[in-house]
Amino acid sequence: MAVNNSLVNSKPQRLGMTAYLNQDAVRTQINSVVGSKRGTSFITSVVSAVQANPQLQECTNPSILSAALLGESLNLSPSAALGQFWIIPYNNKKKGVKEAQFQLGANGYKQLAMRTGQYRDIDFIIIHEGEYKGRDRFTGKQLFEFIQDDDEREALPVTGYLAYFELTNGFKKSVYWTKAKMEKHANQYSQAFDIEAYRKLQAGQIPQSDLWKYSSYWYSNFDGMAEKTLIKHLLSKYGILSTELIQAVDADDAVINEDGSKNYVDIVDAPAPVTPAPEPEKEEKKPEPAAAPEDDPAAALFGGK
Repeated sequence: MAVNNSLVNSKPQRLGMTAYLNQDAVRTQINSVVGSKRGTSFITSVVSAVQANPQLQECTNPSILSAALLGESLNLSPSAALGQFWIIPYNNKKKGVKEAQFQLGANGYKQLAMRTGQYRDIDFIIIHEGEYKGRDRFTGKQLFEFIQDDDEREALPVTGYLAYFELTNGFKKSVYWTKAKMEKHANQYSQAFDIEAYRKLQAGQIPQSDLWKYSSYWYSNFDGMAEKTLIKHLLSKYGILSTELIQAVDADDAVINEDGSKNYVDIVDAPAPVTPAPEPEKEEKKPEPAAAPEDDPAAALFGGK
């Protein structure tokens, strides 16, 4: 949702989020999207999200409002516990300001997909060592045999990720990526992620004083980002997309400008401790395309025993 140019605070002193959202012109904008009955609760939720993240407090007010309004228009919750969408601080070095990025979560994609009424099931499975059994020699479909004891399987290393859906008409589709392929994807498309740094982090080779630099979700919750990435890839390439889903896919990982245009970015400044040391400069990488090239043949979810 774009915020009108007239709503931008022109004073040198930046307004706090509460004061900004309670301006008459801004409240009118909010009520036109969420309705007057929900306007107050919407403002409360946005203010709470900003207060909980010191780096969001440094972002421009219009970009925060635009991201929040888009999530609200999709009837999704910004609650971290629900994982439907997040408002993420982004350091726009070209403008010299921090802006808020709209990022759809895996649960947001699932929620929007199920609302279409076309999906009987949609889910994501982390594959552990020993569960991938190769491909069927005749069909080329991947085969899996899941370890039944949860404690046993969770103690084993993660080797890959599987996303799948089944439509109400019986059509099924699944996509499997190895962990190595997911790491390569993150390293190529995420400005915040570096594969060598990630391996050092896993090995405990990063000094405690430098851990704040690795608060990006690709570092702190790699499996969660893998789920979002693979669900997005699966739906955008093979799924039935409603108008809401198309809108969500189009806005995912974007800073929404005041004129409605979008800048596609990655998480450069994920939540971090208050007053961190300056993050070193890093070369920007190419934005991620709508769907990564597909090199996996059709996969069967339960090809094994």
